[in-house]
Amino acid sequence: MRPPPPPLLFAMLVLAAARPWCEPNPDAAATCVDLQLQTCSDASYNQTTFPTLLEHRSRAAVESSSEYILLSVLHHLLEGQCNPDLRLLGCAVLVPRCEGGRARRPCRHVCEALRDACQPAFDAIDMAWPYFLDCGRYFVGQDEGCYNPLEKLRGGLWSPEALPSGHPPTFLRFTHHSYAQMVRVLKQTAARCTHIAKTYSIGRSFDGRELLVIEFSSLPGQHELMEPEVKLIGNIHGNEVAGREMLIYLAQYLCSEYLLGSARIQRLLNTTRIHLLPSMNPDGYEVAAAEGAGYNGWTSGRQNAQNLDLNRNFPDLTSEYYRLASARSMRSGHIAIPQHYWWGKVAPETKAIMKWMRTIPFVLSASLHGGDLVVSYPFDFSKHPQEETMFSPTPDEKMFKLLAKAYADVHPMMMDKSENRCGGNFLKRGSIINGADWYSFTGGMSDFNYLHSNCFEITVELGCVKFPPEEALYTIWQHNKEPLLNFVEMVHRGIKGVVMDKFGKPVKNARILVKGIRHDITTAPDGDYWRLLPPGSHIVIAQAPGYSKVIKKVTIPARMKRAGRVDFILQPLRIRPKTFLLGPRRSGPGGAGPHREPQEPSQEPLGARRQPAAGGSKPWWWSYFTSLGQHQPRWLLKY
Repeated sequence: MRPPPPPLLFAMLVLAAARPWCEPNPDAAATCVDLQLQTCSDASYNQTTFPTLLEHRSRAAVESSSEYILLSVLHHLLEGQCNPDLRLLGCAVLVPRCEGGRARRPCRHVCEALRDACQPAFDAIDMAWPYFLDCGRYFVGQDEGCYNPLEKLRGGLWSPEALPSGHPPTFLRFTHHSYAQMVRVLKQTAARCTHIAKTYSIGRSFDGRELLVIEFSSLPGQHELMEPEVKLIGNIHGNEVAGREMLIYLAQYLCSEYLLGSARIQRLLNTTRIHLLPSMNPDGYEVAAAEGAGYNGWTSGRQNAQNLDLNRNFPDLTSEYYRLASARSMRSGHIAIPQHYWWGKVAPETKAIMKWMRTIPFVLSASLHGGDLVVSYPFDFSKHPQEETMFSPTPDEKMFKLLAKAYADVHPMMMDKSENRCGGNFLKRGSIINGADWYSFTGGMSDFNYLHSNCFEITVELGCVKFPPEEALYTIWQHNKEPLLNFVEMVHRGIKGVVMDKFGKPVKNARILVKGIRHDITTAPDGDYWRLLPPGSHIVIAQAPGYSKVIKKVTIPARMKRAGRVDFILQPLRIRPKTFLLGPRRSGPGGAGPHREPQEPSQEPLGARRQPAAGGSKPWWWSYFTSLGQHQPRWLLKY
């Protein structure tokens, strides 16, 4: 059951009154007055006019309207999705922009694009699209002189920033970057290297900041056949900022070195698609940055704006893995997210990562943290939950150790022999450790990557100071540049190939099994796959529903640094016609049997926990508006 609205929110709701469906009068003369509404204080304009498009005749009338109350609480109802875009769009109707004695209308195409993007979020909580965001009624075309109400949100952050006098474009500024500066640097970097770089957003934080990614590839924006995908994520904890800065520097370094003709970087970017997300928790960073380097506490800004620890917010699939592990036929990999997970509080940042993982077939990943100096790898949750520290390996223990050592072995401070240094207690372990053997926790991102997808993720602790002073950033970069590159290059270890049928058609979601390693990966939509494997001989099996399995023996030399190509051609099973007719009844890509995989929802996972109210009762969010009496916004109800 949903908690009741907070007392202050009830006080606001008591003032609200629903508005009738009124026809706006766009041609009426207007007197421009200052915009003085808190919910719309960050709009791209500062003057409005009365009466408004909804016939509100004063500021007080707007503030007491149910439309205004909805805009005030919408980011809570949608759990941060489409924020602040929807709020600014609503403000453009509720208190229209006034210029030169007339009200200006917002653009219809902006409304339509936002409606297409945000409609699933409304459907997920069983709420109708607000009538005052009717794109055909209150918005106009560009030929009618419309304006973009999101222009302030999209602009400003990306304006060019001049480098210090006399410095070349390859110059790296070793400083802390605010959110606006980070966005600006990533955009400028992509603009310098348009043929190999591109920025894109995977979603928004709870407070509405873009989760901005910069990718590098020979064909940015698209997956290339058999080109492995790597992601590096920083700042999952807002007050652990070194990883954020390292990825900002790495983006600039990759661009500059490629342009300068570095053979290593050109080879890397021509054979690998690399995605950098410098800040997964930009809201938490703002809290930490407000205190500043040297003054930040151990936890200030760690969590997101909902007070959630994002590295404890992912589905706990490790417990499910341990539960199933007793079945000898069970193989780990692609464990479904349990339905009950969606009934808890899931951060928009967490949802964005999970959606990102469903969109791109990632092979390798690293999450950059701070607070110690060590590389840890899954599992992070102990196989005996009551044990706070217990060695709990995955079936790919050997490969994970190689990945962790690829980072630690070329990090000068991790290899420093002094036990008195930061991270010195891990020296005898080679500065790497199994996560649960260090300390056990559930809901971590690395365990989720391994058990829900094809991706192998490690966790890198970059140093004992979570928010280092600016003068330390250059040294931290020098210590981590080579480890970052060396780690990314590890994505080319093991085998890769294409699974196809006898006609050369790719087989999607075919399973790649390795004898002796009870963890499977699946093929991408184009039939290509990547299987990270340690050196040695392996028996590899490809299988898919409706096909005979194919078995091959492969040997990976110890010094081999390029993935060996192993293709599979699957032959169809000979099935009698009667049996063949039963095929479409299978409910998942794996068909019947122990390997069947539940289908992922096509919409945002939020929909799994927002079912329509039964028996004619009102949705859970209706309690936010019950105090309005006869003026309740019934236009939000679907039924």
